[in-house]
Amino acid sequence: MQSANETRRPHWLKVDLTGKGAFYSVRQLVDVQNLHTVCQSARCPNIGECWAKKTATFMILGDSCSRNCTFCAISHGALEAVDPDEPRRVAEAVKSLDLRYAVVTSVTRDDLPDGGAGAFARTIAAIRTANPGCRIEVLIPDFAGSKEALMTLLAQNPDVLNHNLETVEELYPRVRPQADYHRSLDLLDSARRHGATTKSGLMLGVGESRDQLIRTLRDLRNIDCQIITLGQYLPPSRHHLPVERFVEPTEFAELRRLGLEMGFPHVESGPLVRSSYHAEEAADSAN
Repeated sequence: MQSANETRRPHWLKVDLTGKGAFYSVRQLVDVQNLHTVCQSARCPNIGECWAKKTATFMILGDSCSRNCTFCAISHGALEAVDPDEPRRVAEAVKSLDLRYAVVTSVTRDDLPDGGAGAFARTIAAIRTANPGCRIEVLIPDFAGSKEALMTLLAQNPDVLNHNLETVEELYPRVRPQADYHRSLDLLDSARRHGATTKSGLMLGVGESRDQLIRTLRDLRNIDCQIITLGQYLPPSRHHLPVERFVEPTEFAELRRLGLEMGFPHVESGPLVRSSYHAEEAADSAN
């Protein structure tokens, strides 16, 4: 029997990657400013749609990660020195795109004493200086559980703090071996108690059961997480974690209904949904 990884992707996962609208101007800007985007590094299927609308998720602290999660397309290799000029360049890119809502993420940097929290804080400050009125969402790593690092970032009052659980607790050893489910929940709980609007995401189709998924959603609701994203996992290559099944759009719709019934203010659920997909609309719904 063929695994889902060996079969053709169903029609609902086919996307048009043709550059349209502002796509090429965004690509040129990213290149000129010598910036990284998670859109490119994580091989996001929505890059054509988002870049055409002049939206991108900026990735700071290089394009190599200190961890090696089995699902992720971001490289695991030599780590770059922290670039003190990067916050300014991100802020200039946000200004050039005339963004009302900017999303900033990073690779995981366990080699840095603060896990990169200071770089996030400086980038938020630079964006706000250059772009008054622009709202900012950060998609952060777990900072190895450091509350001090988290507070360094939260001192800049990001409009939304996103940290993805990615999968259910039972699958962490296989999917996120260097992460910890309860550490991630604790980070989100601490941020929410500090007053942040919190957000998290799960990828489906990696072997989770429905009961495990529902329990994970309840764990997020119990810490008052306000925005959740649910999307289909797609292996970046044959060397990555295989997909176990393709979740049908009707099931994603049912999970959205269930999440809203649980009390989440906003649930973004669909096969091609990723962490930053419709991020501004999600933030509007949650507040």
